[in-house]
Amino acid sequence: MMTWAPQLGLAMFVAMVVLMVLRMPISAAMFIPGLIGYWLITDSASTLNFLKGSAVARLTVYELSVIPLFLLMGQFATQGGLSRDLFNAAAAWVGHVRGGLAMASVLSAGAFGAVCGSSVATSATITQVAYPEMRRHGYKGRLSTASLAAGGTLGILIPPSVPLVVYAILTEQNIAKLFAAAIVPGILALMGYLLVIGLYARARPDMAPLTPALPWPEKWTALIKIWPILGIFLAVFGGIYGGLFSPTEGAGVGAVLTLVVGLFKRDLKLSGLQTALLSTAETTAMVFLIFLGADMMNATLALTEMPKMVASWVSGLPVAPLAIVAAVLVLYIALGCVMDELSMLLLTIPVIFPAVMALELWGLSYELKALWFGILVLMTVSFGLIAPPVGLNVYVVNNLARDVPMSETYKGLVPFLVWDIGRLLVLLMVPSLSLWLVGVLFQL
Repeated sequence: MMTWAPQLGLAMFVAMVVLMVLRMPISAAMFIPGLIGYWLITDSASTLNFLKGSAVARLTVYELSVIPLFLLMGQFATQGGLSRDLFNAAAAWVGHVRGGLAMASVLSAGAFGAVCGSSVATSATITQVAYPEMRRHGYKGRLSTASLAAGGTLGILIPPSVPLVVYAILTEQNIAKLFAAAIVPGILALMGYLLVIGLYARARPDMAPLTPALPWPEKWTALIKIWPILGIFLAVFGGIYGGLFSPTEGAGVGAVLTLVVGLFKRDLKLSGLQTALLSTAETTAMVFLIFLGADMMNATLALTEMPKMVASWVSGLPVAPLAIVAAVLVLYIALGCVMDELSMLLLTIPVIFPAVMALELWGLSYELKALWFGILVLMTVSFGLIAPPVGLNVYVVNNLARDVPMSETYKGLVPFLVWDIGRLLVLLMVPSLSLWLVGVLFQL
């Protein structure tokens, strides 16, 4: 290895950040410094040879087909009107309590996330349905938009989760086991958000006026209408954990079932079908471009032996291993202020994962440690979706709720972020919350 290779690796990181500040797409911001660094370390022939094979190698990975399939399932659910039935059912049962409509938005976001896998899609879809209802009943913009933005994070916290699929592929872990590990923490996030809304609404009753309760027949009618969503969830995850099919096949089954339900309900029109296919193609292209940019950057970092040096340095630090993991999570929170979750994972996991796996943590085996760390990372990167200055969910919600200043949404999100930090600390200190269901389903 060249003596100046580590300095080159650091220079690549600086160049990437500069390009991001200049508003260059993240895929290009990673690809360009990586390409130049690879050429400087090797030569033009080796660089061209890598370029020739890397794209083919990445795009022909079978496991990656689960990403567009889950995205397609989410698009069919969005265009098929499933979000409306979910919100109506939740509002029918809890809408009459203080802050009930905001709670209903979080409950419907969690249920929609179980067939979506995207936080942005969840935020946008539920906002279109829930926000007009909350405003019609006198809810203030601060609580309404904050609840919708925070609830949108459940799109990736509750399986299926595209970032979790990416983590599984990067670390060579079982996708089904990671999905199982995310279920309890995801439910914990949802219950915490409901508690935050309840306390917020009681402290500030002017933010969430009471609404009349619906008659029992109307409640049951609204509940019956969501049976297709429950059926899709049970079919997909029951099939995966029952051993009937793999996660990739399960995503395909889910996409087909969601399409059939949308057509059967007559909510999925031809225009909606076209929009679903086009949006899936655009998002998939963006994701795979980020993959290619990260592959170029990570290949060069591997040549500099930076991941190995980082792992060696971290394992030799005279501090508790748990403190190192906590520092890594703080780093992810900081990165989440300027990067999206997929870019963070693709760029950092190849460097950070080996270092964390070298630590002795709670006496966990390698596999359990990898699953637990994956859930911690997932919970942490979701911070960036609602934290300033670049909370993507906040931008999505406020783009649809234009009458609410973004500063008001961020003020409303403070108690949600406090809960997120507390939840992360609990998951850090109690690994069994993430690993219990994995042990039950897979006898680990």
